[in-house]
Amino acid sequence: MVSLICTLQDHRDDVNWCAFSGTLLATCSADKTIRVYSTRDFSELPFSPLSGHGYGVHCCCFSACGQYLASCSTDATTVVWSMDTGEIDAVLEHPGRSPVRVCAFSPGSSHLVSGASDGTLALWDFPTKTLRRTGAVPDTTLVACSFTPCGQYFVTGSTYGDLRLWDLNVNQLHAEKNAHDLGVTCCQFASQIMKDVDGRVVQFRLASCGQDSLLKVWTVSRRALAGWKMLLVHTLSGQSAPVLSCAFSADGQMLVSGSVDKTVTVYGANDGILLYTLNQHERYVTACAFSPTAPIIATGSMDKSVNIWRVEDGSNSAQGKSLPDEAASASSYEKARLPGHSRLMVCEWSEDDVSSWLREEGLDTLVDAFKANNIDGTELLSLSKESLISEMHIESVGLRSKVLRKIEELKSASVSTGVPEEYLCPITQDIMKDPVIAADGYSYEREAIESWINTKSRSSPMTNLPLQTTLLTPNRTLKMAICRWTNCH
Repeated sequence: MVSLICTLQDHRDDVNWCAFSGTLLATCSADKTIRVYSTRDFSELPFSPLSGHGYGVHCCCFSACGQYLASCSTDATTVVWSMDTGEIDAVLEHPGRSPVRVCAFSPGSSHLVSGASDGTLALWDFPTKTLRRTGAVPDTTLVACSFTPCGQYFVTGSTYGDLRLWDLNVNQLHAEKNAHDLGVTCCQFASQIMKDVDGRVVQFRLASCGQDSLLKVWTVSRRALAGWKMLLVHTLSGQSAPVLSCAFSADGQMLVSGSVDKTVTVYGANDGILLYTLNQHERYVTACAFSPTAPIIATGSMDKSVNIWRVEDGSNSAQGKSLPDEAASASSYEKARLPGHSRLMVCEWSEDDVSSWLREEGLDTLVDAFKANNIDGTELLSLSKESLISEMHIESVGLRSKVLRKIEELKSASVSTGVPEEYLCPITQDIMKDPVIAADGYSYEREAIESWINTKSRSSPMTNLPLQTTLLTPNRTLKMAICRWTNCH
């Protein structure tokens, strides 16, 4: 069983990453801050929030002993913080001054890797805080990175959808070029090293997720003569929109992921079986992490909150179960809900969601008729007086009027929620029709960003930093999401 312990609501903008040490939880946000909590009671430490970045913070990670925290930002730096005092221990400026999107410590904290929007990566010697090596993946943005449990290799993932394996001399050992269609979003190695019976083959397990709405589990193996290879073991499709984050449990037995569909999923890592789907976030789930010392999961979202979950013993016994809404009562605030207590837009309701809504509105007598006519959320919104008479055979004038009135309330409630911020172009503040991703990693209306590039200096509208390229990539996933939202309104 998975239960919601508490909800942290201290950030003032999107939560981008969550990271655990043995005793601490760190979260970072587009509000330029990092917040640090004690995992004993999830109270915020006296020196939190940490404020030192000039722009939003994309990623954070703890050193192995938990003494240091690294965070990286659009301001082109990776900052190292002391967890004894909360003060800055070092500022590592990324080569080329490109926005840094991801950072990761090696298991022994001897190295720190940072990856940037221009496709460059920097390998730092952490004890001396000096740059050791640099590398690059041309014409892409590095957004994911993880070290193998032995600390001798690391994998990077990019917006072009590739996973690449590197050694500590930043030599590329293997490239899986079509790992995720439309781009990788996150990757993480499990902490266990596996060997075959004669000890000649070393294997690591890697989880990756991407814009293709899939979570994948790979084995990364090395044979003495054949070299390195990646073998796809599981393709997990329990979420209906791009998967933005993933993480293994400390024992490697579970795998958690967060998605644009607002859900958190928990899988058995060995068999790929979906164990739980958690529905308590109100916007995209951008971050997830397992505690290394306790059965605790942290999930961060664009709703500015971080949810803390406890995984109870025996969780494997309830495959595919959704966490009941009653668990939300443990949250520190009351979530606004549309009628029907659905976390989805009405047009995304299933036939069962419509049945639940009818019962909640005192229309139990219509459940069978609606089911017989396969009325889901989209059909519900399109019902009229005529269709209620001719197709649903509702003869009672009062009952028809009540149904139509309740449907209008649904539509009004949907409209009152407003346009999701991620659907608005940062330049025009209008709903995007042809969204594209620029080199700074943000999405814009194509015409607006093209005009900006042509009439302004080649700088990002969001960060004011130089755009490394004027190449614009269509954001098809966002376009489809906007179309679905528009059709519902």
